[in-house]
Amino acid sequence: MALAPSPTLAPSSSVALPAVSPRALELIQALVRMNTVSDNSNLELIHFVRDELARLGVASRITTNAGKTKANLFATLGEGKPAGIILSGHTDTVPWDGQDWTLDPLSAAIEGGRLYGRGSCDMKGFIGMALAHAGDFLNSQAPFALHLALSYDEEVGCLGVRELIADMKDAGIAPLACIVGEPTNMVPATAHKGVYRYKCCVRGKEAHSSLTPQSVNAIEMAARVVGKLRDMAEGFEASEPRYEGFDVPFSTASVGQFHGGIADNVVPRDAEFRYEFRNLPTADAHAMQKEILAYAQRAQPAMQKVAPDAGFSFETICEVPAFLGSAGDDVTRLAQRLAGTRETTLVAFGTEAGLFKGAGIPTVVCGPGSITQAHQPDEFVSLEQLARCQAFMQGLVATRQIA
Repeated sequence: MALAPSPTLAPSSSVALPAVSPRALELIQALVRMNTVSDNSNLELIHFVRDELARLGVASRITTNAGKTKANLFATLGEGKPAGIILSGHTDTVPWDGQDWTLDPLSAAIEGGRLYGRGSCDMKGFIGMALAHAGDFLNSQAPFALHLALSYDEEVGCLGVRELIADMKDAGIAPLACIVGEPTNMVPATAHKGVYRYKCCVRGKEAHSSLTPQSVNAIEMAARVVGKLRDMAEGFEASEPRYEGFDVPFSTASVGQFHGGIADNVVPRDAEFRYEFRNLPTADAHAMQKEILAYAQRAQPAMQKVAPDAGFSFETICEVPAFLGSAGDDVTRLAQRLAGTRETTLVAFGTEAGLFKGAGIPTVVCGPGSITQAHQPDEFVSLEQLARCQAFMQGLVATRQIA
């Protein structure tokens, strides 16, 4: 189905925007003041949104993690309409330990045209703005429903949204499209790279460092795999077909952590390192990982001649698929019209968009703020960006035609 919004939904960039409504600011500030760092529970926020929607007569579907300490929320505004558009946001934030903040990260202070606080940009500004328009969506004459989808643990690997999508499918909900409100300066983004992270543990055999032939040096064997990763990274840079529009227009591989050894004169038995691939939407991250596994497997026989239990083991940390939409997608054109722009962009960071797209839901990424402000000390979202998001939501409420 194609989406055709009314022709006067969002102002162009040259038109002055109305101020952000006090109600929207109140909701955004309330969300920012909740500490939903990924290590913590997000239930305070989920229950807050659930209760706000309940006051409007809207029921929420809640799915939880195994320990029931974290939850997703899925709510339909306009139950009974034939199809719906998802407004998607994650509720968790990254920590601020060790960062040099000049104000309380949970203050939600408004100063100099900016709303400050952890998560203000990434991405409670979008969530609060969507919630502020829930009543308007309910009263809209649009021939489609709006779905509000809030997830947990996006920042640690897009974990919660997988349960949310599975529950949505089990319930027979088949949305028309999805808008992921990550910070894009309100310019629709049609692609991002994947993020695939792994841990490699190496078991060798310790010995006095004067007796190295009787040992298997775990650090040295790990270093061989690290070298292989570096070779692959250089290969991507040298020969992978470019995808113009990305800051780095080829796939990358890098090692982020390395641990091993107990003393200078002890051949290390154990070593561990973590690494990631950030693959272009046109590249296969699983094939990259298979290449690493095959390389390690070829190294194991020589290790096991010395110590039969020596070898490599691998653990998946996260697998966030790349996202590839199109400027020609109906949902992208809708987002452009609502945002008052003809532009599209690509983003370097991972989002839940690839998972929604993989579930067969046409998707675009578009939200207030810039990723350059996310995860930083004194994170903020500008009131100008929130005003653009407000116009976007109001335009969505006014959308009338589905062809």
